[in-house]
Amino acid sequence: MTDQTWTAVDDYLAGALLAPDPVLDTALADADAAGLPHIAVAPNQGKLLHLLARMAGARTILEIGTLGGYSTIWLARALPAGGKLVTCEYEPKHAEVAKANLARAGFGEDVVDIRVGAALDTLPTLSGPFDFVFIDADKANLANYVRASLALSRPGTTIVVDNVVRQGRVADPESDDVNVRGAREMFALLATEDRIDATAVQTVGGKGYDGFVLALVR
Repeated sequence: MTDQTWTAVDDYLAGALLAPDPVLDTALADADAAGLPHIAVAPNQGKLLHLLARMAGARTILEIGTLGGYSTIWLARALPAGGKLVTCEYEPKHAEVAKANLARAGFGEDVVDIRVGAALDTLPTLSGPFDFVFIDADKANLANYVRASLALSRPGTTIVVDNVVRQGRVADPESDDVNVRGAREMFALLATEDRIDATAVQTVGGKGYDGFVLALVR
């Protein structure tokens, strides 16, 4: 199996199961044009987040790591009328791109609240509980983001953490990669935190080899 095969299968799955969506396509194009990193979730992963949030019956969603707002749009579309999403973004430039993309998608500040600044400074100022949490920010702080998310959760809150396999390097206890170490610290926390039931799934696709954590707050 090769990256080329993974990408071809991702393209096939998206073509088979996802309807054409100019709003989402434009969000990605505008993020690219603005020079944002090419690290948004893949379309089928965005749909997965959307479905998970709907399955959870989420009326309140917290996202840590907005980027250009692509995953934010997927999550906001899962909200019922009157629902609310708070998304934390460190880079002001990213937040501006996301704000424009969200507005084009029909989500104003009454639905999506973009908080600009370091998430570990922002999160203690928020009022929970949130029904669904998506963590897709700097990997060195994954354990801290999970701890902060727990403080804003309730029994039954779903937490998803992206990019935790690190192309398989997460299995290497000797790695000096700060992102690998951050992921391993998070897994150590999940292994001992009795308020969370969690699993992790490896993935391959257009974004390469990685994986995510799916957790439920007890």
